[in-house]
Amino acid sequence: MVYPGRSHVSLATYVTNTTRNMPPVVQKALFLTEKFGTISVQETQVHKPGPGEVLVKVHSTSLNPIDWKVQRMGLLVTEFPAVLGTDVAGEVVEVGEGVVGFEVGDRVFSHGVFENRHASFQQYTITWAASTAKIPPNITYDEAAAIPLALTTSTVGMYNVSPYGMGLSVPSSDETTGIYAGKPFVVIGGSSSVGQMVIQLARISGFSPIITTASLKHTEHLKSLGAAHILDRNLSSAELLSQFREISSEIQHIYDCVSYPETQQLAWDILSPGGQLAVVLPPIVESSPGKTVIHVWGNSRVPENRKLVAEFYHDTIYGLLERGLIKANNVEILPNGLAGIAEGFERMEKDQISALKLIAHPQE
Repeated sequence: MVYPGRSHVSLATYVTNTTRNMPPVVQKALFLTEKFGTISVQETQVHKPGPGEVLVKVHSTSLNPIDWKVQRMGLLVTEFPAVLGTDVAGEVVEVGEGVVGFEVGDRVFSHGVFENRHASFQQYTITWAASTAKIPPNITYDEAAAIPLALTTSTVGMYNVSPYGMGLSVPSSDETTGIYAGKPFVVIGGSSSVGQMVIQLARISGFSPIITTASLKHTEHLKSLGAAHILDRNLSSAELLSQFREISSEIQHIYDCVSYPETQQLAWDILSPGGQLAVVLPPIVESSPGKTVIHVWGNSRVPENRKLVAEFYHDTIYGLLERGLIKANNVEILPNGLAGIAEGFERMEKDQISALKLIAHPQE
């Protein structure tokens, strides 16, 4: 039997490793066969962790909009067959050289990348210890799988230094928690995964009032996360601009989690002189002497983000989750394990998912 990217592996070797409670040699993974191609479950190798890496048995992985766009639009990935998915929640089964703070059996979540060793739509994946966090007892694997991409994108946009983020103080201590009290914060697209995380982090940082746009059916949920005002996203830009100005005439911080041209322009019009606008798609507005636009790159491995992500994942997020200060997104479990992801892609492409994360169980 031959597996993608691996020489022949005998069934006897596979059975022996499994019986000894060692990581298996063979696993199932969901492969994108080629650019714009189909996705199918195939057998492939289980990678060995290198220095600074951790091998994780993936119990839960979440679907993000970028996943189906890679398949349908041919974005980002250039080498095939490719394993997609970046949100990992599972159990440590092996640690690489030099790794401290993690041991076999630890429950962890991590933000991966679109590389076959580090992607999440497979039964075992390699994570970087630097962008891996332990899961507190009050958080399930499914809840944890909904966190990584949203957490990384939110923290980078808010707490990384300019020009990569707003340069806000990380709420990692009593001295830095709540220090922005009385300052408004706007979140465009509050019901998105990133939007929900931004609202919660803004609340912990003390911002008030927190104003967001969303479908009004999510009003109570977003208020429970910390939003004070939920404005109907279906209103015209002129109507929204008027409502924003009625609430606050001085808005210095806006995070546009949608970042379509019309939402960026609305945010730019709302932003006060000297303010900062963070966007998650390429900006259509340009920084000027009076206003700054920040294009957030929510990748845990780019050099500009590594230090902040490592510190937040290791020193901050566990306590916030354990104390209930950060809540994971609502989740829906897809049937049929990795094979069920195709249905999830179709529903996401049709815009049928709102204010929740679709979760797959690769071990099924």
